[in-house]
Amino acid sequence: MTETVDEEEQSEPDAGTGILRVFGRQLKRFRVRAGLERPEFGALTGYSVSTIAAYEQGRRVPPPKFIDQADEVLDAAGVLMEMKEEVARAQYPAFFRDAARLEKTAGELWVYATQAVPGLLQTEEYMRAVFGMGRPLLDEETVERQVAARLARQAVFDRRPAPLISFVLDEAVLRRPLGGPVVTRGQLEHLLLVGALRNVEIQVMPLDREDNAGVDGPFILLFVDSGDRVAYLEAQGRSTMVTERREVQAMASRFGIIRAQALTPRESLFYVEKLLGEV
Repeated sequence: MTETVDEEEQSEPDAGTGILRVFGRQLKRFRVRAGLERPEFGALTGYSVSTIAAYEQGRRVPPPKFIDQADEVLDAAGVLMEMKEEVARAQYPAFFRDAARLEKTAGELWVYATQAVPGLLQTEEYMRAVFGMGRPLLDEETVERQVAARLARQAVFDRRPAPLISFVLDEAVLRRPLGGPVVTRGQLEHLLLVGALRNVEIQVMPLDREDNAGVDGPFILLFVDSGDRVAYLEAQGRSTMVTERREVQAMASRFGIIRAQALTPRESLFYVEKLLGEV
């Protein structure tokens, strides 16, 4: 089965809608019940009055640490903590939330990228450059939320047991100087660091390859706990989650051919070093 999320279902949560609004109302209710004003509550949790207000009004996504603190300080008996996972999902664009959930627990991830460095490999500076050049322009609060969410995804590299992660990057991705030379240099250095991890392979698909099985575009394959594989496709703010076995198997076979056609991981890191010397 192939599932497609329509544009109307993808909008970012507005201030005061969805799970963020529900959490904010509950947070305020418990704070008032405890007899605490925002300055007092902020002092007890280490957050500013403006930040507490933003959480209560559903304008910002509270981090898990704050939710744990708030539940304890306000004696919420686990009510706030029960919403932690759904609140965390709210930090992502609606079209990516299912993929983000699977990504956190997948045993293997295969990523083929043709436009930009994949989010899991991006530096914070590169993220800001990417989000900053989108059209229509995003406001600063949205950029900050999306940067924080993307950085949080990179905890996948610290999981134990470690997932096996394979990236194939089109050479154009590395040659596209998004953000300028300083950002590009930092991004290339970061690729070398992540590529040295034992559970990560980064390969480069050269532009001069006469055969490229990835001409249909980028995609992600996730190996979930059940042993099944799921494919994720994304373009122009729309996403498709592919679960039909024959389709996913075809994409897995395609990824295998792409890897065979690309430079080896060792050759790829040498190539990144070469590009780094040119920046």
